[in-house]
This record gives sequence, C-alpha cells and structure tokens, in this order.
Amino acid sequence: MRHIISLLMENEAGALSRVAGLFSARGYNIESLTVAPTDDPTLSRMTLVTRGNEAIIEQIIKQLNKLIDVVKLLDLTEHKHIEREMMLVKVSVDGARDHVKHIADIFHGRVLDVTQLAYVVEVTGNSEKLDAFLDALQPVPILEVVRSGAMGIAAGDISLKI
Repeated sequence: MRHIISLLMENEAGALSRVAGLFSARGYNIESLTVAPTDDPTLSRMTLVTRGNEAIIEQIIKQLNKLIDVVKLLDLTEHKHIEREMMLVKVSVDGARDHVKHIADIFHGRVLDVTQLAYVVEVTGNSEKLDAFLDALQPVPILEVVRSGAMGIAAGDISLKI
C-alpha cells in the first residue's frame, strides 16, 4: 500500500542523508521525496512516498522516529489529506500545437514556454492526474518530463507542528 509520510526535522546538514540511509540499509524504496525549510528556519519539512504492507510501514515509522533529526512525524495516509505534485513536460508540437493546448486546458495546465518545435507545459495535481495528462498527450512525442514528487498536508484540524 502507498503511504505519504510527512516529517518535521532539524534543518541541518546530513539530515536528509540519514533518512535516505535508513531506507537503503533496510532495502525500502522511496518513490518520491520533497524537502524544504518551513516558516521556522531551524526546521525542514520532508514528505516522502513509499510502499509496503502495514508491518513494513510500521517499521519505517518506528525507525524514522528514532532518528535524532526527526522532530515530529505524521503518516498522512491515515488522515484525510491534500496531495499535490507539479510536473513540467516538454513536448514536440510539430503539427500538434492545438492538440497540446487543448489537452493542457482540459487538465488546467499552463504553457510556460513556446518555441517553433516545442512547448513546456506545467500541470499540478495528484499523481493520478499527472499520469492521466501524460496518457492524454499521446501520440504527441514527449521530449522531457520533470516531476516534483508528492507534497501533502493533512486536511482539517490536524497539523504537523511543534
């Protein structure tokens, strides 16, 4: 099962490396990882996506909580939450300009760069929406794809705050 785990951690050198090392040492995979400072400059918020059965996820959470850099942790999958990811897609538009613009409009995307041969389109949403956008572009040749990885926040009154 897919889990989105959000962490507040010390904003210090090596903290990201210790989290990644925990996963690699145990043979767990990180599907996506985002990290950035919060409104408190001493803390960073990390959001990671991983897969595993309940026993594996429980083990991951226990191990993450043991890391000295981790201040607080929340498995967003256990709560109603909002998930977003951003994707930039460069497509060849030779003869397909209208099609690409139409698909971008349907998915509420924005064309950020236009040249004679290519468009760069920005799309934001959950992972399923971004995958569906890529599928809808067919048969337009995709030249490049860049995805941010999932970010998530609990809905309602639940907050990851110290």
